[in-house]
Amino acid sequence: MDIKTFIADWIAASNSYNTKKYLSFFSKDAVLDDPSVGSTFPGHKGIKEYYTSYFIGYKTQTRLLKTKLRKNAAYIEVEFTGEFPEGKIKGMFDFTFGEDKIKTVKAALL
Repeated sequence: MDIKTFIADWIAASNSYNTKKYLSFFSKDAVLDDPSVGSTFPGHKGIKEYYTSYFIGYKTQTRLLKTKLRKNAAYIEVEFTGEFPEGKIKGMFDFTFGEDKIKTVKAALL
């Protein structure tokens, strides 16, 4: 798995608002933890709720700023723009991967 390509494709899917494609990057039992919204989102059902609320709902677009790769893991910093009060804000995602899918991801605003 080429993690840099995977992340670029994941961001493109996120920016397209194609929920089915976005969820295809996650294992069925993946967990997304976002302390900035105070919740953990388990499985495709929870991740869909997160994506629909915070990305589709706010028309959020994500731009990659920085990538640090580790074995079966990656940390990225991004810039979000959208229809939220700040209009533009930085964030991060810290991923672990397994079987060519996202197993866990911690998200936060910077």
